[in-house]
Amino acid sequence: MRKYLMLGITAFVIAIYLTNASWLAEKRSGKPTLISHRGVYQTYDRKNLGRDDCTAIRVYEPEHEYLENTLASMQAAFDYGADIVEIDVHPTTDGEFAVFHDWTLDCRTEGKGTTRDHPMSYLKTLDIGYGYTPDGGNTFPFRGKGIGLMPTLEEVYRTFPGKRFLINIKSGRPKEAVQLDKYLRQRQLPPSGPLMVYGSERVMEKMRELRPDVWSFSRESVKNCSYRYLLLGWTGYVPDACRNGAVVAPNTWQWALWGWPDRFMQRMDDAGALVMELDFAGRGRGMHGIYKPHDLDFLPGDYRGALWVEKIEVIGPLAKTKFGTEK
Repeated sequence: MRKYLMLGITAFVIAIYLTNASWLAEKRSGKPTLISHRGVYQTYDRKNLGRDDCTAIRVYEPEHEYLENTLASMQAAFDYGADIVEIDVHPTTDGEFAVFHDWTLDCRTEGKGTTRDHPMSYLKTLDIGYGYTPDGGNTFPFRGKGIGLMPTLEEVYRTFPGKRFLINIKSGRPKEAVQLDKYLRQRQLPPSGPLMVYGSERVMEKMRELRPDVWSFSRESVKNCSYRYLLLGWTGYVPDACRNGAVVAPNTWQWALWGWPDRFMQRMDDAGALVMELDFAGRGRGMHGIYKPHDLDFLPGDYRGALWVEKIEVIGPLAKTKFGTEK
């Protein structure tokens, strides 16, 4: 009996190995998809950063002229090699959607109050560079340079009709999925390709109901996808939470992903999932985007998933060299 038990265990282990052997996976062509978080933006010190802290007063000495979520920032991100630019949206009181990161206006602008409590006509008058200071308030290098630069979502799509955007719906209210869907349908947006959105799971559930072809994810869906795959992926099973959404591949525990890299990527491709590489090296709280050149060292030269990039102006040219991502 012991002999048969050992043979059974050995056969089981071999079966798992062959099911997940990366070298046996179909070799598929492709290059990484670079997702530029906020476009080209002013990076800031994340040390001891609280959830609601103002980041404009924590920026480093400026290395470029761009401000996040502006048309110029988006153009620069695409020029540096971004395939997708992540943007943040808020509904306004006059039926628009403002592209702006913060829930309130007080941090980056001279305005006050909640962003969504104002009309777009007012938001267009604000200086979105007003609050940036790299030295504790001694200088404000972007003050006066950001007046009128907060775009509408329609402006973004019309300015870049052939480009892709990942929209972050900032609210957790499902009714905002309804608002956004109506707004986009009335304007026949996006011009091409499926809508790409992320946010709270309640909002994403509503968006999937409204647009079955939407590509979406939430923190909850990513967590469910990752945990269930770690538990059952050895069988080749891909959880429903992964399908037509995102799966995270932190750089420090890729080894735990069954079939990494080729078998894993093949499974996720077939499920319509986009594998997103993140940095889990401890810069502040939780996981962050690819930020420094050495963050790319964890990836094989034929990696073809996505990179969530914080500094596209640095990572874009390096990715072009490492992966051959030139458009």
